[in-house]
Amino acid sequence: MCGRYTLTSPDELVQEFGLGELPFDLAPRYNIAPTQEAPVVVGGQVRELRLFHWGLVPQWAKDTRGGARLINARSETVHDKPSFREAFARRRCLICADGFYEWKRGGKRPVPHYMRRVGGGVIAFAGVWERYQLPDGRPYFSYAAMTTGANGLMAPIHDRMPVIIDRADYDRWLDPSIRERAPLDDLLRPPAEAGFEMRQVSERVNSVANDSPACLLAGPDQQSLF
Repeated sequence: MCGRYTLTSPDELVQEFGLGELPFDLAPRYNIAPTQEAPVVVGGQVRELRLFHWGLVPQWAKDTRGGARLINARSETVHDKPSFREAFARRRCLICADGFYEWKRGGKRPVPHYMRRVGGGVIAFAGVWERYQLPDGRPYFSYAAMTTGANGLMAPIHDRMPVIIDRADYDRWLDPSIRERAPLDDLLRPPAEAGFEMRQVSERVNSVANDSPACLLAGPDQQSLF
C-alpha cells in the first residue's frame, strides 16, 4: 500500500511533466498524508497541475469523510470496483512524488522505511481522481494512488507498493481516449528494483504533524541521509 509520501523538490515538476511553469507556489513536503491536498497532473495532450485531496470521494458519496478510507486502489481490481471503476476509465492522473514510506511490521512496533529512485528525483504514481459536489455547490477534487505487488526491494517490508509510471508512458496513462484496462495493463506492474533504493528512517514520520527534513533522518541502524 502507500500511506505517506514526499515531494521534496517541487521545482522539478515543470521539467518532469512539461508544464511550462508552476501555476501556484509549492513548498517541499516530507510527509504527505491522507486527506491533505497535494499536486497531481491531469489532462491528455495538455497537462495541467492541480491540487487535489488524497483520498478518493466518489460522486455518489454522502460526504467527504469516506475519502480517508479510499487512499489506495488495487491495480488488479480498480476497473471493477464501484468506487474506482468510472474514475479509472475516465479520470486518471499522475501523482507527483519523489519517494514514499512503508512500515515493516512484526517487531515491537512498525519500523518506517523510505524508498526513492537511486540518487533521487521526481517520480509519478499512477492515480485516479474524482470531482464531488459539496452541499454548498463547491467542487471537491480527490484522488487515490494505485498499488501493485511489491518488487524484490520492497517485499521484505510490505507486499504492496505504488504503481510507478515511467516518463515515456505519461501520455498513455493520461490519454482520455483509453477507457479499458487492457491497453494499460503493462503499466500496472512493480517497477524494476535496480532503479530504486530504500532504507530505514526516523520515527518522526509516524506523526502527520511532522513535515520537515527530519522525517528522512536515518533510522537507528543508519548513519546519515542518502
